[in-house]
Amino acid sequence: MGASLLPKPAFLGVFLFSFVTFCLLLEPALCITRHYKFDIKLQNVTRLCHTKSMATVNGKFPGPRIVAREGDQLLIKVVNHVQNNISLHWHGIRQLQSGWADGPAYITQCPIQTGHSYVYNYTITGQRGTLWWHAHISWLRSTVYGPIVILPKLGVPYPFAKPYKEVPIIFGEWFNADTEAIIKQALQTGGGPNVSEAYTINGLPGPLYNCSAKDTFKLKVKPGKTYMLRMINAALNDELFFSIANHTLTVVEVDAIYVKPFETEILLITPGQTTNVLLKTKPQFPNATFFMTARPYVTGLGTFDNSTVAGILEYEASPKTIHSSLSIKKFPLYKPALPPLNDTAYATNFTNKLRSLASAEFPANVPQKVDRQFFFTVGLGTNPCPKNKTCQGPNGTMFAASVNNVSFAMPTTALLQSHFFGQSKGVYTPDFPISPIIPFNYTGNPPNNTMVNNGTKLVVLPFNTSVELIMQDTSILGAESHPLHLHGFNFFVVGQGFGNFDPNKDPAKFNLVDPVERNTAGVPSGGWVAIRFLADNPGVWFMHCHLEVHTSWGLKMAWVVLDGKLPNQKLLPPPADLPKC
Repeated sequence: MGASLLPKPAFLGVFLFSFVTFCLLLEPALCITRHYKFDIKLQNVTRLCHTKSMATVNGKFPGPRIVAREGDQLLIKVVNHVQNNISLHWHGIRQLQSGWADGPAYITQCPIQTGHSYVYNYTITGQRGTLWWHAHISWLRSTVYGPIVILPKLGVPYPFAKPYKEVPIIFGEWFNADTEAIIKQALQTGGGPNVSEAYTINGLPGPLYNCSAKDTFKLKVKPGKTYMLRMINAALNDELFFSIANHTLTVVEVDAIYVKPFETEILLITPGQTTNVLLKTKPQFPNATFFMTARPYVTGLGTFDNSTVAGILEYEASPKTIHSSLSIKKFPLYKPALPPLNDTAYATNFTNKLRSLASAEFPANVPQKVDRQFFFTVGLGTNPCPKNKTCQGPNGTMFAASVNNVSFAMPTTALLQSHFFGQSKGVYTPDFPISPIIPFNYTGNPPNNTMVNNGTKLVVLPFNTSVELIMQDTSILGAESHPLHLHGFNFFVVGQGFGNFDPNKDPAKFNLVDPVERNTAGVPSGGWVAIRFLADNPGVWFMHCHLEVHTSWGLKMAWVVLDGKLPNQKLLPPPADLPKC
């Protein structure tokens, strides 16, 4: 299966009706309103000789690509034809004043019920690059996901040479079983959920799995050209190392923010993250083919899918040197070397190379003064086993996860509505702890009591508060890397380290000049990360681990950002078609 390359007219097929409305921005650049229709429907899909009926958008797996330019408005009508409730999240989109379109179920909206629809309406403001969309309820995102490609405004170049072609590369996970049944069973037994059978590249597991050779992603390239690979990790529960044999990649952007370019043979990408890389092909036809492979970076103690997905980088011969497909099969096939599964040193070294461009055109507006400081522990814990039941978690308990020992209890009505209409009573309380209630040696010997508290607690921030947040991993039930995602904002990663954060020594080492800016960042295994952001977007914003199993166990919380004084600092009223619970 050849790559679908970007941009070309084929992506217009996703516009089921393409009303193109022009609107003048404050600056003379034109922006467009783009209409998409997403039908959530069941589709039979076969991988690894196993066919299953699963939720998809428009019958496609992965789902359709959204293409827009910075400044465009998107109107995406989602119609639910399946039995599951559904909601979609536009991962990394700032959603300025449009929190009703953010998508996490029971946070900014009630889910779309069977037979109902909802139009997600938002404008892409001040962002360009690769983001992605996915279902944001239970584990449906295992099959309901796709890329968002945001091109710069017309006439605005990339801050690097324009690539010859652009190709989305989206990693996923394939489960033979229904993922809804998997997480339902795990939450009932209190044990760890069953793991995936395979990883995928653009929905294809590749030749290293049984009964899968025909389902291999092939990237066909010409010699002497530069390709931009728009990489997205849509896997449910696994951070991934990725490499292309005998080729170097240049990282130019993460999470739709340009970075200072650097070369690497191996990429680390956590669930929720995107990375744009430039691939410079060899000047002459190499008489070889090359594997591009990904496999997990694992730090926790639980079971995981220890397998490798492979695609093939294949050079197209020039007409002068006609190679039949038969002769291509005889070429040597080079395989890349990936780091060991638990290579935290490599992971740390890679993330330390990421720096904002911090140029006049793309500045890094790091908050220099901090209004509010927060210290959050993140990690696993336990809940007691209900009476007369046997549980499969640690020592007969049930697995849980928490932030500051609060395991987040999902409400049955949407938080944003409750906040907007002043009806929070009985739905949530505004008393999320700003630091651990009982301090302990976070990365040392774990305490005897691993039980968590459960509740729907939020942090309330006045508009334009500048926030510094330290997220500290804990060793309770094993230290582990946690990719934390904040909705509604980008943040700057001003520092990270191992062991316990030291408030007296560590802040002196913070980078306030050109730290990387992103929407999803790994809390290092047995360590901490420091982020800063400006709360300039009114609404209710979810923050959670992007390892889906940890989110299911409660490693999540939310921030309420109050309205500012000016009209453009206030959350707009909800749309008329906002789903009801």
